[in-house]
Amino acid sequence: MTPTKTALKANSKAVKVVLIEDHLMFREWLGQMLSREPGFAICGEADNIQEGLQVIQQTSPDIAIVDITLRGSSGLELIKDLKAHGLQVPVLVLSMHDEALYAERVLRAGAKGYISKSEASSTLTEAIRQVLAGKIYLGEAMTTLMLEKMTNPKAVGTTSRMSLLADRELEVFQLIGRGYNGREIAEQLHLGETTIDTYRARIKEKLQLRNAAELYSRAAQWVQENGG
Repeated sequence: MTPTKTALKANSKAVKVVLIEDHLMFREWLGQMLSREPGFAICGEADNIQEGLQVIQQTSPDIAIVDITLRGSSGLELIKDLKAHGLQVPVLVLSMHDEALYAERVLRAGAKGYISKSEASSTLTEAIRQVLAGKIYLGEAMTTLMLEKMTNPKAVGTTSRMSLLADRELEVFQLIGRGYNGREIAEQLHLGETTIDTYRARIKEKLQLRNAAELYSRAAQWVQENGG
């Protein structure tokens, strides 16, 4: 699918926003909602990493709103790629995935905030304004959790064994849960099949899964529960 490139119709002082989201209906709703807000203008859209990088390079937006799950890969990888390409656009992650599992990961990758899709639209615009002001935006519960981890890390347990997975392992796990086989995952992530096999072995070890059947079952269940 070719991403929709929304023309910038507002004046030059409007905040230029790029939307990188793989669900077309939600992306359209988000674009319409932000376009109705004073001072915001959608300058580009994409649903995958390659086109996301391209539209950001072409439009030089003030902020990019990025989902974790993109067509063919992960929003985490897009954030890392932006940094690798020297693109300084602030990124606000907007996702349905578990904040406790992903928020710290996206901040480490270089994003400036994380917000759940279940939040009200007014919360999203407030998050955008905070990020544009140079601040980090997290929900109240996640902010409290991260402060507790900083001040007393031994007292804060992880939400699940899923938190043991490295970013790429988590991405492979998600693709397994979406029904892709090793060859297809390798093609999507531009990696060798042997590398994918290594990731699968690490995932099984970290999640204490005995075999491939348990891995595929757990991954499918996780994707179903987390909308991946």
